[in-house]
Amino acid sequence: MEISTAQIKELREATGAGVLECRQTLEETKGDMDKAMAVLKEKGLAKAAKKAERMTREGRVELYAHPGNRVGVMLEVNCESDFVANTDDFKSLVHDLALHIAFSNPKFIKPEDIPADVVGAQRAAFKAEAVATGKPENVVDRIVQGKLDKYFDDVCLLRQPFVKDDKVKIGDMVAGAIAKIGENIVVRRFARYELGEE
Repeated sequence: MEISTAQIKELREATGAGVLECRQTLEETKGDMDKAMAVLKEKGLAKAAKKAERMTREGRVELYAHPGNRVGVMLEVNCESDFVANTDDFKSLVHDLALHIAFSNPKFIKPEDIPADVVGAQRAAFKAEAVATGKPENVVDRIVQGKLDKYFDDVCLLRQPFVKDDKVKIGDMVAGAIAKIGENIVVRRFARYELGEE
């Protein structure tokens, strides 16, 4: 099957992959754009996992004030080089993350950041709730784990669905940016302020 330049361009714009990689993937998938995107996304996530150990000492601090100035966010996102920190793709990612934090008010970046006593208290509360409904003991543990997962999805930035596209989780968005940009990216820390909040 002949792969056109237009197909390669479309796939490249959608995924950020290189021209040769787009051509090879389209040839493998016999020109099926959806399959090609899925293959490149999988490859990109594998690349992102390989880059996770690389040092990130550059980046940006983003200040975002929601219209009306009632909610503000200060966010630090790191990458490997000052060159990448100044690219439009990186700036756009950091801005979108700050906007998302303003809207969804996460408390932590990832589940590992939640203090053990907070997780323990949540687990105990969920267990007491499940036991009170009279569920059998073998079901209680699954109910508790399911509620804990939902709690992590609610309070952890990387597990939340992106405010502009709820089909994409923030963690996947960051992994996609790592694959596209080619450097490790780490959401280091954030603070969210709301007017009148204690």
